[in-house]
Amino acid sequence: MIAPSDSICTRHEARARIERTFNDAVLDILKPFDIVDLRAVVLIGDDVLPPALVLICDGLGQIDLGWIEKSNVLRETVFANVAPLGWRAAAYKELVSTLNIALPVSHYDDLFDAVSMYHWEGEVTDEGARAALVEWFCHDGDEVDEEMLPSAMNARRPDWMLAANAAPLKDMPPALANRIRALRKAHAALKAHGFDNGAWQLDLELLWKYVPDYRDRPGEAPLTLVPFDQFARELDEINRMGMEQGFMDVAGFCQLDDADKVGAWFASLKLGVEFLLAAQDLLNFDPAGL
Repeated sequence: MIAPSDSICTRHEARARIERTFNDAVLDILKPFDIVDLRAVVLIGDDVLPPALVLICDGLGQIDLGWIEKSNVLRETVFANVAPLGWRAAAYKELVSTLNIALPVSHYDDLFDAVSMYHWEGEVTDEGARAALVEWFCHDGDEVDEEMLPSAMNARRPDWMLAANAAPLKDMPPALANRIRALRKAHAALKAHGFDNGAWQLDLELLWKYVPDYRDRPGEAPLTLVPFDQFARELDEINRMGMEQGFMDVAGFCQLDDADKVGAWFASLKLGVEFLLAAQDLLNFDPAGL
């Protein structure tokens, strides 16, 4: 018996329905995470390449660090509840060491290395940087701007960026310590799950076969944990190419050369979002609530 005509659809319509169902399922998982926008894109492939799933990060700029960035200078103003330095440094240290497992995000070491290559020919000491500025940029040795040297750049880091200032969990209130523990646990779970067939793996060589334009992108991450207020000049310089040619905004890429991989991809996606929600929970910590 032939089904009623209104239940018959073309291949194009069937594909559209499948994509809508897929997108709805992905959005349902991603919805609770709102620090940055993430979306999934289906790449159709061709006779040689199977379909693939790509996670794209639509966020750009510094991740809002909220209470971590609040300065003691503001203690007597609208931000009356500034958390102790040790708490803020510990939270920041945790984010720096974990977030890039799921997000295309840079941190201070990335910026310093890029500035070192850009200005100092890879040197990391004041002496080496000064010599590079004299040799390659025709600066007079006595006229080198001290603010252009590595020590001056390092000195601009707020105290909460320094891992040495991080307090141990035992010196924190349970509400904060538990958030950090939850982030560590979620990070370990995602790492233990592995990245084969996962939503958060990224093989650039494979990605370029599907999207050749990405080969020409400079490689800078669209997100950063470096505070713009202190490092605006460096961030502008290093990210100029990204602004002009596009950032490496892919958070994950997975080939679907086997139907079973779809289930594995969704399982990995959920684990990654659980990790990101733990990071979001840490960023949303409110010292005023203690």
